[in-house]
Amino acid sequence: MSAKNYLATYAKSFNWAGFFLPKNTYKKCSALYDFCRVADNIADDENTITVKKEKFKKFKDNFENKNFNDPIIKNIWDLISEYNISITIIHDLFDGINSDIKEQVKLTTEKELLIYSYRVAGTVGLMMAKILKVNKKNSLKSAIDLGIAMQLTNISRDVIEDFNNNRVYIDQNFENIKSTIELSEKFYENSFYSIKEIPLSFRFSILVARRVYRKIGYKILNKKNFENYKKSGKIYVNNVEKIVETLLSIIDLLKLVLTNNNDDNIELVSSNEIELGIKNSAKVPEILPDSKQGDLSLSKTQL
Repeated sequence: MSAKNYLATYAKSFNWAGFFLPKNTYKKCSALYDFCRVADNIADDENTITVKKEKFKKFKDNFENKNFNDPIIKNIWDLISEYNISITIIHDLFDGINSDIKEQVKLTTEKELLIYSYRVAGTVGLMMAKILKVNKKNSLKSAIDLGIAMQLTNISRDVIEDFNNNRVYIDQNFENIKSTIELSEKFYENSFYSIKEIPLSFRFSILVARRVYRKIGYKILNKKNFENYKKSGKIYVNNVEKIVETLLSIIDLLKLVLTNNNDDNIELVSSNEIELGIKNSAKVPEILPDSKQGDLSLSKTQL
């Protein structure tokens, strides 16, 4: 695994939840995050668009050509091999990152927002689920939902920062921020019961991550208006709040244990193709482009 812990540096909420994973599983989840973070950092750095495009092309080429001299590349290919992760999912992630490498980014519809959120975060949730040995179709769909929910939270939190970087995912007003948080809530809710299908030793960590990240949205809503939102700076969950959300996650865990949600009706996933994609996830059926409108490649994904 890579020497630098990107998870601890860039994703403190996820790193907190990772404390509850077995050590070896944490290392593998961290390796996945390292790969995604290094790729995303290319789009986020302060280079010119031309330099960013060149660096991103080099990164993708190193991935496709299996340049194992780079430990980040070697680690992701080890995960792909061990957990049978589809290359298609990686390509969808690349498409999302590539869409940020522009002089100006402007999303104008909810459909575009959800497709973008799937590509940059739903893909990560899906790959993480594979590492956590999730093997039921509905649970894999819910992993996408959780990733989308967290990305919608990110977008709602970073409106001003993104605007300053010429990125407009949602407009700069509190009503849009509020509606995006409300949209994220549908995805958070949709992700809950399928967490029951995650092996017990991993389950609590995901519940903690879900609660801690969801708390960011609640804190945003508590700002009440755009002026308060602007004055607050970067909204995050402090350590005391993380402890509270962790304790509340125990209740969530008990709720899952005591709930019978007709798991027998969920079809097991084999190593064959399954129809996944965001069109089977939460409220995305009406926003997935058809073959003439878009190029989402997860309508049939090798898992």
